[in-house]
Amino acid sequence: MTGGAHAIRLETERLFLRELTNGDLGGLHKILSDPASMRHYPRPFTLAESERWIQWNLENYHTYGFGLWAVVRKEDGRFLGDCGLTMQSVGGQSLPEIGYHIDRAYTGNGYATEAARACRNYAFGVLHFPAVYSYMKYTNAASFRVAEKNGMRRVAELPDEKNGATLVYAITREEYLQL
Repeated sequence: MTGGAHAIRLETERLFLRELTNGDLGGLHKILSDPASMRHYPRPFTLAESERWIQWNLENYHTYGFGLWAVVRKEDGRFLGDCGLTMQSVGGQSLPEIGYHIDRAYTGNGYATEAARACRNYAFGVLHFPAVYSYMKYTNAASFRVAEKNGMRRVAELPDEKNGATLVYAITREEYLQL
């Protein structure tokens, strides 16, 4: 389902979300290799890991019809990061998760929230998921604030070998329809 007429392209007031391409490697690696941006991960990514990140998403587009998408600012075409839906193992279940990484030069402008809301709307309006999730390391306050602004509530705190504890946020279809 990747490429051509079937390619996903979401639009918000200020952003386009489109499928990642190998051409996004430079912009994405700038974020994924930045120690400050990746402080809630075990470590920053190597270039090879950033390349695998794009390949994983290309595989997700083919397998599921969705994945993490490039976040591009409409006004100037600037690549800001990635945001989208992936199937993740959360508490032993494979669940749809909204994840995001925004270049820290552009954080604090509401881009992650705007992109995450577009993904939430797509998850319920197009994919008809009964619920969607976001999860993050317990220290990642910026990420859980985005989840909360996306209408999510904390539903679990899971022990995690890598992170110490992982916070799980969720919103159900019923909760979404009440927004």
